[in-house]
Order: sequence, then structure tokens, then C-alpha cells
Amino acid sequence: MKKIGLFFGSFNPVHIGHLILANSIVENTDLDKVWFVVTPHNPFKNKSTLLEDHHRLEMVNLAIEKYSKFESSNVEFSLPKPSYTIDTLVALQETHPNKKFVLLMGEDNWIHFPKWKNYEEILKRYEVYVYPRSHEYTTIPLEHPKMSKIAAPKIEISSTLIREYIKNKKNIRPLLPPEVYKYIDGSNLYK
Repeated sequence: MKKIGLFFGSFNPVHIGHLILANSIVENTDLDKVWFVVTPHNPFKNKSTLLEDHHRLEMVNLAIEKYSKFESSNVEFSLPKPSYTIDTLVALQETHPNKKFVLLMGEDNWIHFPKWKNYEEILKRYEVYVYPRSHEYTTIPLEHPKMSKIAAPKIEISSTLIREYIKNKKNIRPLLPPEVYKYIDGSNLYK
């Protein structure tokens, strides 16, 4: 049975930090693949800054096309909004019963995990791999047998920073996969 790590995000836009993190996780754990699950609307984020779903999915596809261990997923596009992880996991398990799904999560999200919809059910049915996020999270208070702390580089690049750079006409080219940079520049996105 293939073991798939689910990397949820708005990917607004996807950047090299996402790729570095996903690559480190898939190469240094027991996962066979990492799926980038493009989220239409995270209930904890403001939707007004969110680029349309199809643009964000296309950028993810462009970013990962040369990586055999990465795939994209638009499963949440057809689910009720806002998106809740438990609903997505149930939908994925129904359509892919032969796969074992693992939730990939940054320390910053793990700390708030008890606020998630049906978080106990998630922990009952799925493993969670928690990766380091930044220096402010030095210890993770919530321990659980289904949670594993994994080593991964701490990436200080954010999609918010990239959008801010675009708004202020700063160079974003080094922060993005080349195909994503061309897509954003060619489509005049985030301006």
C-alpha cells in the first residue's frame, strides 16, 4: 500500500520553499509521494487575497511537473467551502482506498490542531507528520501516538512575502520555480 503525504496549502503562490520542504520530507521519511492539496478556502485565512483556484492549481502543476514523487490534488474544489481537513481525508480515502494517507503539518498548525473540526477523528484514523516552522516554535505541547516529529529545513519564504514583493515591484524571480515566475509574470497576477 502506497503511503502518501498530504501537503495542504493555498499555494498563493507556490514557491521554492514549498518544494524544498516537500522534497526533504519525501526523501527522508517512509512516504512514497507527497500530494500538494490546493485549498480553495482555508477557514483560518482571509479569502480576499486568494487568487482563483485554477491559477493556483496551474502554478502547482507547473512547479512539480519535473518531480516524480510529487502530485497535485484539486479534491477540495468539489467539496463544501470552507474546506475542513477531515472532510477532505474522508473524500480521498473513499476515492483511493488502496492508499494510506498521512497529514503533513507545520508546528504552527499542530499547536492549534485541537481547534480543528473533528481533530480527534483525524488522529484516530491518520498519522500526522509535524515539521519545524520557525524559531518561535521550539517545543510542541500536544503529544500523541499518531504524531511524529520529523526533521525538515525551516523555510523563511512565504507566499505573503512574495505577494508583497510583487505589489512593491521587487524582484521575486529567485523565490519561485522558473515556470511559476513565467506564469505569474505572463498573466500579470497579483498586481
